[in-house]
Amino acid sequence: MDTVSVVEIHRCDAGWRNYYFVKVTTDDGVVGWSEFDEGFGSPGVGTIVAHLAPRVVGQSVARHQRVIGGLYFATRPGAGSAVGEAIGAIENALLDAHARTLGVPCHELFGGKLRELVRVYWSHAPTWRVVRPEVYGSSITDRAGLVALGEEVRDRGFTALKTNLFRTSDGRLSGWVPGFGRPYAPELVADRALRRDLVDHLSALREGAGDDVDILLDLNFNFRTSGYLAILRAVRDQDLFWVEIDTDSPKALALLRQQSQHRISGCETLIGAAAFTPYLAAEAIDVAIIDGVWNGMWQALGIATLANAHQVNSAPHNFYGHLATFMNLHWSAAVPNLEIMEVDVDRLPWDADLFTCVPEFVDGHLVVPDTPGWGCEPDETALAAHPPRDSAPPVWQTGS
Repeated sequence: MDTVSVVEIHRCDAGWRNYYFVKVTTDDGVVGWSEFDEGFGSPGVGTIVAHLAPRVVGQSVARHQRVIGGLYFATRPGAGSAVGEAIGAIENALLDAHARTLGVPCHELFGGKLRELVRVYWSHAPTWRVVRPEVYGSSITDRAGLVALGEEVRDRGFTALKTNLFRTSDGRLSGWVPGFGRPYAPELVADRALRRDLVDHLSALREGAGDDVDILLDLNFNFRTSGYLAILRAVRDQDLFWVEIDTDSPKALALLRQQSQHRISGCETLIGAAAFTPYLAAEAIDVAIIDGVWNGMWQALGIATLANAHQVNSAPHNFYGHLATFMNLHWSAAVPNLEIMEVDVDRLPWDADLFTCVPEFVDGHLVVPDTPGWGCEPDETALAAHPPRDSAPPVWQTGS
């Protein structure tokens, strides 16, 4: 039997955020897991999962499309955003359980793997060491640190890295993400000093990494269209794999793509094929970045197929824990139009303890597993040993 009998939510400390998981158990004891997130602008996903769980109990894990369709209809007025992410988290746990009941890896549910190895890029390569050195155990404070990081990426066999934006003040680096309110700078201007710093930082990474490592630039939501145009002009002569841009305007992104000397990627915060359609129709992106943790991997497969029909490659958005990496790895193994896979290489000191296995890297690629389900699950004893970080206080007042 494959009927869901229990739905649970687990969480634990992940340094500067929490890791979150959904666990479903069938009436014959088969367990399915998924990872989700509340730290990337999506508070309350777990609460929504708990609200939807009674609609999942008693249903077959093999009929995940029916379950997900029912959850969508039940939440239609608020579909998308945190509601969509909660449905995606449930879908991914059902996929794991379904594959385990069949004794097959999840990529078999997606039509079978097309590749044994998946090329990855080292995401946030300098970023975590600049903005969170106390968590990740290493620090980058200046240009020399960027050069050394480029050398490390190359020497460890990785063939691509991605960087975010930094400012330099008195020779020291600091993060710059006003699009996420750090700092609060609502004008979102790409001033001359920031453009100069960016070119210098990209040059430092290239100096260290050499000519054979691809460099990806992520601009996030940090500018309006004019600011992105200024940045694109500033980096015109840099050797970049892509420039990643987030904007709510498909027309604006199409304009930026027309003006760019580099390929444009984007759309990582979108949920549902309908949200991607205007960007693809406007020919606004060269690579569609799809968050399968948010969308659900089955839905993400459909989005990749839609992108493929528009002659656009796809790439997963993946900066979560090891379970999410395995989930994205199965998806990446089966998607025909995969470009490259995102993964964070810098990890928490206790990351490996939290999961039954860790991703296997070979020459800048991840090995696709053939074990049932996702091939990885959280260790509940280890989760308990790292209790989640405190949530918001029950009373909000000055000093809370």
